[in-house]
Amino acid sequence: MEGRDTVDGIASYFKFTERATTFGTEVRAGVTTFMVMAYIIFLNPAILSAAGLDPVAGSAATALVAGIMTIAMGVVGNYPLALAAGLGINGVVAFTLVLGQGLSLPGAMGVIVIEGVAVTVLVLVGLREAIMNAVPLALKRAIGVGIGLFILFIGFVNGGATMSPAGGVPPVVPVFPTTPAQFVFWAGLAITVALWVRKVRGALIISIAVTTLIAIIANQLNDGAAFPAGQAVLPAFSSLFTTPNFSTLGHFDLGNSFSTLGVTAAILTIFAIMLTDFFDTMGTVTGVAAEAGLAREDGSVPGIGRVLLVDSIAAIAGGAAGISSNTTYIESAAGVADGGRTGFTSVVTGLLFLAAIMLSPLAGIVPAQATAPALVLVGYLMFTLISDIDVRDMEDGIPALLTMMLMPLTYDITVGIGAGFISWTLIKVVKGKMSEVHPLMWVVSAAFGLFFLKDWIAPYLS
Repeated sequence: MEGRDTVDGIASYFKFTERATTFGTEVRAGVTTFMVMAYIIFLNPAILSAAGLDPVAGSAATALVAGIMTIAMGVVGNYPLALAAGLGINGVVAFTLVLGQGLSLPGAMGVIVIEGVAVTVLVLVGLREAIMNAVPLALKRAIGVGIGLFILFIGFVNGGATMSPAGGVPPVVPVFPTTPAQFVFWAGLAITVALWVRKVRGALIISIAVTTLIAIIANQLNDGAAFPAGQAVLPAFSSLFTTPNFSTLGHFDLGNSFSTLGVTAAILTIFAIMLTDFFDTMGTVTGVAAEAGLAREDGSVPGIGRVLLVDSIAAIAGGAAGISSNTTYIESAAGVADGGRTGFTSVVTGLLFLAAIMLSPLAGIVPAQATAPALVLVGYLMFTLISDIDVRDMEDGIPALLTMMLMPLTYDITVGIGAGFISWTLIKVVKGKMSEVHPLMWVVSAAFGLFFLKDWIAPYLS
């Protein structure tokens, strides 16, 4: 009886009835989201290790911050959104700030803390939400479609079905399967599509589990050489319960960027990272909320302020923990596709991240080829939003096209959003419709102009 009361209390708090979901559906969706995101526990420290991060400590801290902030998103924001160390920004930290510009790793994390504080202030004064509401509906939908294409592209890349050849000509080429890992991806994609079209409940999580099993068998048949070390290999249970290393926590330096780069260059660097954090989240939240059917008719998201506040604090938390900015993940769409509609999906995902601190060998056995098919399907589902965009109207169609295509082509959500904003504003000016441009769209378009020109401007300001 007590267990029933607990479930009823959870259902009431997270509004299961209003959002037409159930406890079991939310749990399943939370597990699905975790399984398509678990790679970050190992990939984030692998990237930051190039800048001197201890991978073992980085893995534990990555899981810790992702778990805490994802639970916070569920409890405070009540949306099925998961957070973790942001891909892209962690690369900027390692290869641009540390290896390129000479900052110390704590100094680079200090940059992340500062930009997180700046974004949090924008949320508290209402500016971040106001900007999101000022974006035209066609662009909001295009952002969702673009993220879908981006996710689909990530799925094919992670699955080994496409790659960039040596020399970069052409930029991307198909890779026909010749290795066990590649065959596992295509088998997984066939299983995923078959389960989905048959409307099997839990299709994504079932496909990930079955494809992982196939990967383990393939790995065994190839003497453990079919996948990277640690993946598709059942771990020794004696290795599961080890004391986690949290030595990266608190390793940040707020002054190093200013003393190393100079005040002007440091401010431009912080501004560029802040724009990336700001608009990556805007695109992700808008797209995932639309896919979940939780957005309003004008594309706005109810209660977005709470979501943005948690996301902004997550940037600070990631920097303060020494493992880079944490942000809302586009892979959250996988849980939504599996039925997740409330913050309880995020709570489940967050708890699994916390468990992964101690059970990281289990989280690591799922290879990228097992989760990539789910990303391809999720990308398709988000792509279907294109039917709501009147692409024949050039005032909306051209900005929408740039937004949708530049995300996957540049591997950068912010670039696609920026191109869409600037082109939409310019077309309105050329058409003599300046009165239709919201004042905040002028401000944001100008900010994106500065963002695109930052590398040209910086030498003149140093």
